[in-house]
Amino acid sequence: MPTFATLPYDTASWGRRVLALVVDWLACLAVVLLFVGPASYFATGSPDQWFTLLLFVLESALLTSTVGGSFGKLATRLRVVRVEDGGRVDPLRALARAVLVALVIPPLVFRPDRRGLHDTVAGSATVTLDVLRSRDQVPS
Repeated sequence: MPTFATLPYDTASWGRRVLALVVDWLACLAVVLLFVGPASYFATGSPDQWFTLLLFVLESALLTSTVGGSFGKLATRLRVVRVEDGGRVDPLRALARAVLVALVIPPLVFRPDRRGLHDTVAGSATVTLDVLRSRDQVPS
């Protein structure tokens, strides 16, 4: 596995990652509100709020493994790639990554290359679409 010194691409900034997370959360919240309604969702002690977290984990894992990033990452032109070859993350690693993001602390424990514990465990990195495209165009 590449180290920080040999990581073949620059990882995305924290600002874009946080923006992607906010977009994801608001999209998941909107979908849940559409199905359960605001009165039920915002009621004191309502378990409906857990649906937002569950939907976030499922959406993030499914889209990361199939198209390279969650809805928020796609909207902010970010992609999640495997560190070793720049390909897509497999479904099991994408699910583990999404669960760790939902636990909040793992993304806050990060390496000098801006890869959080969730990315380290999954063997992934979050990069901008421009970095990914420029990497694909470099002749071998």
